[in-house]
Amino acid sequence: MNDTTAATEAMRFPFEQQDPLGVPPEFAMLRAERPVQRVTMPYGGDGWLVTRYDDAKFVWSDRRFSRRATVNADVPRASPKVTPPDHLMAMDPPEHSRLRRLVAGAFTVQAAHRWRPRTEQVVEELIADLRAHGSPVDLVENFSLPLPVTVICELLGVSKEDRHFFQHFSRVALSTTAATLQEMLAARDELTGYLSRNIKVRRDQPEQERSRDLLTELVNARDNDDRLNEGELIMMGVGLLIAGHETTANSISNFVYLLLETGRWAHLAAHPEQVNVAVEELLRFIQLGNSGSMTRVATEDVRVGDQLIREGEGVIVAINSCNRDEAVFDHADQLDLEREQNPHVRFGHGPHHCLGAQLARMELQVALGALLRHFPTLRFAGTAQEVPWREGTLVHGPREMLLSW
Repeated sequence: MNDTTAATEAMRFPFEQQDPLGVPPEFAMLRAERPVQRVTMPYGGDGWLVTRYDDAKFVWSDRRFSRRATVNADVPRASPKVTPPDHLMAMDPPEHSRLRRLVAGAFTVQAAHRWRPRTEQVVEELIADLRAHGSPVDLVENFSLPLPVTVICELLGVSKEDRHFFQHFSRVALSTTAATLQEMLAARDELTGYLSRNIKVRRDQPEQERSRDLLTELVNARDNDDRLNEGELIMMGVGLLIAGHETTANSISNFVYLLLETGRWAHLAAHPEQVNVAVEELLRFIQLGNSGSMTRVATEDVRVGDQLIREGEGVIVAINSCNRDEAVFDHADQLDLEREQNPHVRFGHGPHHCLGAQLARMELQVALGALLRHFPTLRFAGTAQEVPWREGTLVHGPREMLLSW
């Protein structure tokens, strides 16, 4: 490829989703022929789509590709919303590094290990409720959603009784076409108001009576140490609430769906020692959502592979394509639940590598392992084709999934 690629016709992106959890075939063609392709996004015009693994890691780690430059800007993107200020994902180092350090300790491998016993307890309680309900039962509403919601609520220190409140508004906030721009902005305002009220409750308590949850630590960092401003404090809480449950909840349902649909459930149930390796492969293999929510803008002319990206142009990384890159993964289009070498980038790379990756991994391991152990004969109550899927959202998963055992 050379710089004349800019003259070729732009492709419309995101590509059409033909298989509920599959990867569009256009990615394989682009990786082979045009790894940095001009695309037209639903909002904000044209940008560059990066489809190869090594190119993606370069874009994610090179500081000439900025997230801060997308704040309140009409850049190429999948959602009508523009990037709001003060959000961790809307910052570049060193501001990003300053805020990330405030919460990083709550999301380390060691922290995830500390949360495992409580997560196992929540899972066993939910499974007991599933048994009490009897089959068929909707896994989404009765297991996939309440597990990560409970964990992130307890970690932050907000009431799990409010989960239906922020669960609704977070889904609207993650919409592409399932809600109007006005509804998305209203949802964001509701969420910020919710966090503001929780912050006020903590401030109204005497210092010695405050709990030791993560939101309290952030309030103290704001009020006592001046390490973040009020907008950053609120947006940090909003981001953690949304990211802390939506992706994990959908991943649980997606994992179960794919294992059942491909006939792998019984095999994995008979080999529980393979669960952790299987989780990594499922993270790699499944297309969780649409690319286009994390556009970066080149702050100067930068070459990605053979393509020159001009200053001010938007760049979108196709994670789902990178995780099928044949140069990195043997038999990349095959689901291999015993794949040992699996450097997937489901959680991204570089400064914006997913903060909650270790917590999510732990929750997925515990959830899948327990479901396999308790329900080795799990099956669809109807057929796989009857499962309804969420549409018009950045994160993909079933709306409901009725299962029997």
